[in-house]
Amino acid sequence: MRPVLVVGFVGVTIGLVAQFQPDDSVIYVEEPDVIRKRHVRDQIEGVGFVRGLIEWEYLTPGKADEFFHAHRDLDPAAIIPAIEYATPFAARLAERYGLPGATFGAAEIMRDKALLRQVTAAAGIRNPASVRVTSPADVLAFMRERSIVLKPSNRQAAVGTQVIHDPDDIEQAWAHCTAQDEGIFVPDRPMELSMLAEEFVEGEEFSVEMLVRDGTPLWANTTGKQLVPGPLPVELAHIVPADISADLDELLKVETARVIDAAGFRDGIVHCEWIVSDGVPHLVECAGRLAGDGILDVIQLAYPVELLRCYYAVLKGEDPPSDLPARAKSGAAVRFLTIEPGVVESVEGVDEARQLDGVHLLQVTVAPGEKFGGLRSSWDRAGIVMATGDTSAEALRRAENAAAAVHIEVR
Repeated sequence: MRPVLVVGFVGVTIGLVAQFQPDDSVIYVEEPDVIRKRHVRDQIEGVGFVRGLIEWEYLTPGKADEFFHAHRDLDPAAIIPAIEYATPFAARLAERYGLPGATFGAAEIMRDKALLRQVTAAAGIRNPASVRVTSPADVLAFMRERSIVLKPSNRQAAVGTQVIHDPDDIEQAWAHCTAQDEGIFVPDRPMELSMLAEEFVEGEEFSVEMLVRDGTPLWANTTGKQLVPGPLPVELAHIVPADISADLDELLKVETARVIDAAGFRDGIVHCEWIVSDGVPHLVECAGRLAGDGILDVIQLAYPVELLRCYYAVLKGEDPPSDLPARAKSGAAVRFLTIEPGVVESVEGVDEARQLDGVHLLQVTVAPGEKFGGLRSSWDRAGIVMATGDTSAEALRRAENAAAAVHIEVR
């Protein structure tokens, strides 16, 4: 059996992958430091579909071609990018093996937010004004009399992203945004950092998750988003499908298809984020991989659709089901738990919250005695709730009720 290579380990998808991948069919490719820090070998021990684990520094340029020469006889059935940082490596490796993929060019464009802005703006897609910056002085020169967003152009999970309304906050914001620490999720060696300043656009936020084959959309969903209040735009909730008009839903999907065309993306899934201001979608960013933050799970609950299976099928060169549901059958939502900085003293109400109507999943990721440094990025939330309902609004209410039933005391 030809193996599927999954680049980047995502433990929470093991149960979903096990539903359709046969035994001994998947080889994970992961950074050696990440394997060690996340205890990946322990997590895949005894998992039926896992054939093996290859240690490879895939974040280093040129490593896809080195992998191909070292494993030319591996003959994989598909190359699956599972995380943001794996997308260029996976795309190049797919090209070398002659398999479907994003294309290396499209993956490189989508991994660099500044480059994505340049390319999509040239195609007529609305982008906030932006500029690459290398110092607080550059940020001040760009800011003038408007609010801006400062962020890395080559990071994930809202790491190092901050809204700035006052020029006096630039120095502190620069220090915050350039102090990158993604802990166990990245290698120990330094990663190149590129900074971007852009115009702050105020409006409702959405994402479009779109399955693509040969550059043509096969299926799409629009997700509504809520952010934690304050200068750090960390996502608090995801609502599937977004509770919006049919016209806006269609517009966001059309604009996402234009992004795909502009970047030359060929095969896979994109997760494209938008801010709608005065009825006009403004591109935030677009990733050439599955959405994280539980969005995949709630999509599969709401429609229902086996989106992960479809993703694998497209990258294997197979036909996904022809009857993919155009509309959701119900609503589903993700709501994250957030706490203030300090030492966690107690966690109560979890079992009771799990019994509430519509609750599909509830996990708390902090424990008594643990020191919590504060909400800086998507990695810093204290837990997650997933809930379902007849409508999106009902699903969100149920997720919020469950989140409110969990009491985390912090000293």
